Parts: sequence; structure tokens; C-alpha cells
Amino acid sequence: MVLIQNSKFNINFQILRLAIPSILANITIPLVGLIDTAIVGHIANATAIGGIAIGTMLFDLLYWNFGFLRVGTSGMTAQAFGRGDKVECARLFSQSIGIALIGAALIWLIQWLFVNLVLMLVPCSPEVANFAREYFFIRVWAAPATLSLMAFKGWFIGMQDTISPMITDIVVNVVNMVVSYALAIYTPLGALGVAYGTVIAQFAGLTLATIILLYKYRSIWQGLSPLRLAFDRRGMRRLLSLNGNIFIRSLCFMVVYVGFTSLASRYGDVELAVSTIMMKLFMLFSYFVDGFAYAGEALVGKEIGVRESTSRRGGSDIDRVVRLLFVWSLGVGVLFTLIFALCSTGFYRAMTSDAIVLNRLTDYTGWLIAMPIVSTLAFMWDGVYTGATAGKHIRNGMIYAALAFVIGYLVTYQFMDVISIYIAYFAHLAARVLYLTLAWKTVLRKL
Repeated sequence: MVLIQNSKFNINFQILRLAIPSILANITIPLVGLIDTAIVGHIANATAIGGIAIGTMLFDLLYWNFGFLRVGTSGMTAQAFGRGDKVECARLFSQSIGIALIGAALIWLIQWLFVNLVLMLVPCSPEVANFAREYFFIRVWAAPATLSLMAFKGWFIGMQDTISPMITDIVVNVVNMVVSYALAIYTPLGALGVAYGTVIAQFAGLTLATIILLYKYRSIWQGLSPLRLAFDRRGMRRLLSLNGNIFIRSLCFMVVYVGFTSLASRYGDVELAVSTIMMKLFMLFSYFVDGFAYAGEALVGKEIGVRESTSRRGGSDIDRVVRLLFVWSLGVGVLFTLIFALCSTGFYRAMTSDAIVLNRLTDYTGWLIAMPIVSTLAFMWDGVYTGATAGKHIRNGMIYAALAFVIGYLVTYQFMDVISIYIAYFAHLAARVLYLTLAWKTVLRKL
């Protein structure tokens, strides 16, 4: 009994050690967006504000599809770490960075076609579109740094290290804020200074991450050639297969999140504003629960690696990790349910002063309160499955979720009006949770 308690204490400690730095790093993300918007809002007109909003959306569409660089790298690295296989850890890093640089080159190659294609589909004035192009063609030069940082973050998490990505993220965000402000206010660049600030910040983050890698993990690279490892076929097929499944998952995510906003726009400007605010509040919660998902990636992957190195089988230790992750994630969900129940009006007023929008937001408070409890398990399972490198199940879970979103809307929109969008969104969350919960026993038996 004492041993079990000690084991639980140790696992809880590891969960918090990994989760808290990730949460601290995550909460700086919306702060940067707010400050960038405030900078532009005070020095430029509506055209610049709209142009930067569209430009930011363009990068969201691009980089979201490269999320596999972080997700795929973390799970496989955690397993190699658990096995004590330093060469494999080094190989995974080199290959992930190689994929990141190839991805950046691809973005540079298609940038003109991509921008103009998306702008043809997005309704905006020619002035806003032109500013968005200027913003994009400046910021796109950060692509190698941005994608490489995704690989760095995944690798650090896999190495059971969330302190290094926390430090890197904070430095990136602080540099972004300071440099963007300085360039926008004190140079002729004006609002476009925000784009240059982002480029400088991304490369500053890449420089810092590289220094951390060379200092903290220098022993791993002794006698190894990063370039040779990058082109080593061993493990590349598995990495590409996992990343391919996660790429499909990312596309399905886009169907849901872009679909949510796009469908809301059909019901008028007020409903669009309401849905935008609701989604931002949904994402605010995700910044906190994602910390525990990252802990799941690291710990489940490590445990699988330990099991492989000792030729042990069975799921008792992994099950214990998953159960404790469930408790912590559900705790965060309950906490945010209470916060949203007690403080929803305060959140609404912080997001808008429009009386019509504020009044309409109160009609959706029930959905806001329910969302953390429903979605927390989806985030937790994502982390667990990533650590287990169960790429097919990660992919299938999101495919079913996207189908649930589409079906949920099509079945209800004729008689539920705009509420059908929220029904569809919750249907996608429920489908993810249901599939991943039911599939876990199958995954566990194969470990």
C-alpha cells in the first residue's frame, strides 16, 4: 500500500513538473495577440487592423497543418528516452528539423499562390487584402524558425523537459512584444513593424533553443553527425507515417474550427461576433488543459520506452499514469466550469462593450459552462495517444469528430437556427471522447 501511494505521489509530481511550465508558456500566447492588436489599433486605421487580422489567419491556416512537427516528435522521442536510446533521440531531432526546413522551403515556394488563393475566398476590401499581402510576405521569412521551433518543442517535451520550451516561448513572446512595439512606434515601418517584430522574435527563439540544445544535451551528440542522422532511413518511415496521420488530423481540426466561424457568419454580424468571442473563451481554457496533455505525451511515451527496454508487458503503470492524468484534467475542467459559471459576464465585458453582442452572449452561457467538462477529456486523450504514438487512432478519432460536426449541423440547422452550430461543436467533442475512450483498451493491449 505504501509503495502504491509513493508511486502515485511520484507520478503526480511528474505530471505537475511537466504541466505547470507548459501552462505558464501557453498563457503568454493570447497576451501577445492582444498587445499586437493594441499596437496596431493605436497607430493605424481599420485597414491595417483588418489586414493584420487576415494575415494572421493565413499563417494560422499554414502552421496548423505543420502541428505534426511538435506532436509526432514528442511521442516518439519520449519512447526513445524511456528506452535510454540516445542515438534514436538524436536521430528523431535531426529528422524533425530536416522535415521542418523542407516544409519552410515549400511554404516559400507556394507563398504567392497560397496568399492570392485564400484572399480570393475571403471577403475583404482591396485595401485590406493589399495590407494582408504586405504583412504576409514579410512574416513568411520566419517560416524556417517557426517550424523548427515546433520540432524543438516536441523534442524537449519528449525528453521530459518542459522548462526549456517554456523559457523559449516566453523569450519569443517578450521579444515579439518589445521589438514590434519599437518598430511600429519609432520607425517609418508603422503597423508593418509588427510583422518584422515577429520575424526577429522567431529567430531569437530559434537561437535560444539551439543554445539550450548544445549546452543541456551536448552529451547526446558526442560522436554523431546531425546531418547524417537527418538522412538516416532508420525510423524515418515510422516518423513520416505518424506525421502523416497527424497531418490528416490537423485538416479535420480545420474543418471544425474554420467551419464553426464560417457557419456563424451566415447568421449575421452579431452572431459572428458572438461565436468569435465564444471560441476565444474556449481556447483560453485549452491553454491550461494542454499543459496536462503535454505531460501525458511525455509520461506515457517514457513508460512505453521503459517497458520496451525491459521486455515487460502489461498496462498497470501506464494505466496509473492515465488515471491520474484523468483526475488532474477533470479537475481543471471543473475549475473552469465554476469560473465560467460565476464570472461569465466579466469575461464577456472584457471581450466587448457592444450592448447588443453582450446581451446575445448571455444566451450562450450554458454552452460556455458545459464546454470545459466535455472537452477536457478530448485534450487529455490527445496527449495520451500522442505519447503512445497511436497515429491511426489519433487520425480516426478526429475524422469521426469532423463527421459528427458536419452531421450535427446538417441534422439540426433547419429547426435549431444558430444553435445548431453549438450542437455540432459539442457533437465533435463527444465523438472524439467516445472513440478515444473505447479504443484505449485496444491500444493498451498492443503496448
